[in-house]
Amino acid sequence: MITIRERPITHWLPITKKEVEQRGWDDVDVILISGDAYVDHPSFGTAVIGRIIESEGFRVAIIPQPNWRDDLRDFKKLGKPKYFFGVTAGCMDSMVNHYTANKRLRSNDSYTPGGEAGFRPDYATTVYTKILKAIYPDVPVLIGGIEASLRRVTHYDYWADRLMPTILEDSGADLLVYGMGEQPLREILRLVKSGVPLNEIRDVNQIAYMDNTPLVPEHETWSTVALASHEVCLGDKIKYASNFKIVEVESNKWQANRIVQQVGKRTLVINPPFKTMDEAEMDRSFDLPYTRLPHPKYKNRGPIPAYDMIKFSVNMHRGCFGGCSFCTISAHQGKFVASRSEESIMKEVDEIAKHPEFKGYISDLGGPSANMYRMKGKDESICARCQAPSCINPVICSNLDTSHKPLTSIYQKVDAHPDIKKAFVGSGVRYDLLVDDFNKNNADGNHDEYMEQLVTRHVSGRLKVAPEHTSDATLKVMRKPSFKYFKKFKEKYDQIQDKHNLNQPLIPYFISSHPGCEEQDMANLAAETKDLGFRLEQVQDFTPTPMTVAEVIYYTGVHPYTLQPVYTAKTKEEKQNQNNYFFWYKPEFKRWIKNRLTRLNRNDLAKRLVGDYQPNYAQENLAAKVRKSGGKYRK
Repeated sequence: MITIRERPITHWLPITKKEVEQRGWDDVDVILISGDAYVDHPSFGTAVIGRIIESEGFRVAIIPQPNWRDDLRDFKKLGKPKYFFGVTAGCMDSMVNHYTANKRLRSNDSYTPGGEAGFRPDYATTVYTKILKAIYPDVPVLIGGIEASLRRVTHYDYWADRLMPTILEDSGADLLVYGMGEQPLREILRLVKSGVPLNEIRDVNQIAYMDNTPLVPEHETWSTVALASHEVCLGDKIKYASNFKIVEVESNKWQANRIVQQVGKRTLVINPPFKTMDEAEMDRSFDLPYTRLPHPKYKNRGPIPAYDMIKFSVNMHRGCFGGCSFCTISAHQGKFVASRSEESIMKEVDEIAKHPEFKGYISDLGGPSANMYRMKGKDESICARCQAPSCINPVICSNLDTSHKPLTSIYQKVDAHPDIKKAFVGSGVRYDLLVDDFNKNNADGNHDEYMEQLVTRHVSGRLKVAPEHTSDATLKVMRKPSFKYFKKFKEKYDQIQDKHNLNQPLIPYFISSHPGCEEQDMANLAAETKDLGFRLEQVQDFTPTPMTVAEVIYYTGVHPYTLQPVYTAKTKEEKQNQNNYFFWYKPEFKRWIKNRLTRLNRNDLAKRLVGDYQPNYAQENLAAKVRKSGGKYRK
């Protein structure tokens, strides 16, 4: 078996001048700049893009995590590419990567060796692009990845607390690819190979660019929808909210319109997206010759946490039709699910089994939501006319095929693989698809068959699910189902566990401070989950990320579809108050909860959460010191 040290360096895409020369190249066609370390694996966008460029016959190199603070030698070390630079912040928006919901600087970075922070700048796409434009003003720059994708139009930036224009305006890039980039990238590569300069490409789906005129001519194929200008949005929050509805609707249509928005004296043009990738296209992307390993240069710098998390996992599909208000998956990957073939998935399982560190355990057979594999419209002509942002909210679309049989079949085939001891489902399961009262597509028993297979064979100690809240009013804003369906799922889950004598707790995820959630709603959440036997650990304070309904509500105060006011906790105190209720079981919070609920005239909730609590100040002070010291305090 070949180890990482025995592999020829030419198995990876080159990242240094020496590696370029080892391939016998005098120059490079395309250079990619990434905010992540280079991991040659299909879960890392830079590797996927690099391998696609390579597969189209181009010489491609990568400059991962260049130093932007010094003399910029990293940006110069490979010289000028023949065609263009490609820039991405990495697998995460750089601001989400850097800061917590409270805007505190994170101390680690999962996409860097050793988990070290500080190897990429804030607003990395913009910083990298400006540097490249200063050094090589005549070389076009193409930007992509989730940061560019979610910032392709006027957007609210939570960290700067202001509206920003399209990232094309701020960065000075020539072209932007949004969403999952395989389809537009292949078209772009064919055009540049034929002699069309990158900065003159205009008629490819799923790209955006700046036109140097305030009025863009009509397109011969696509109809055009105009947004309120960036300048109008700066002075009118309602116009900004209305813009978002248009963008979200057009992003989730098969037959979408072209979008234009005036920004100063220029015009942003966003071409319609491609139709969702079919099975053959998905297989083609995942079957490229990845080493599935980090570049050897990192071997002495420590493990890359994000890689360690996924190195023995299989991503079976993309996209999510849930349309949750706080989530960016549908905005980037799309509403329609793109699935791989069984053959491609089993081929990847074979590759994982050859990994030098593999011990027989697959950490995840999943996707954005673990149980959406091969789910799509029964009659695709209906999907082609659909404009709804979600296929399952407020009810499951009657045209949606939600059978879990193909997924159950995959699990069983992986289980039967001679080199696999156990294959777990680490991705979150969309539990509402498995509740018969909510999803009535169970005449053939596919829910029961799947759950039996999942619970008895594929849970690694505990199962993650995401009810997100207990308040129906808040859940409506979230585009999530009523909490009563989570209770029904838990009943079914517990029945299967009891039947097989298993003890695998459910781990539910919840969000505090989400738009539509008031403080009493959080107290109710804490009480309801306490009654169900949970002491919550997986909790999250809401972060308004660009291109989400919840971000628009946070900034504007209104829902973009109704333009009606929605309450949102905004101050640090309001947000902390909501989060505190998660921890009713900790001594240092009990007195605060009792006093707070007494002031809110909710003694009923206080009794449910802390009972007849009487303060023990010495115990509380000790608990607070232990908590503050990270468990190191000793009396």
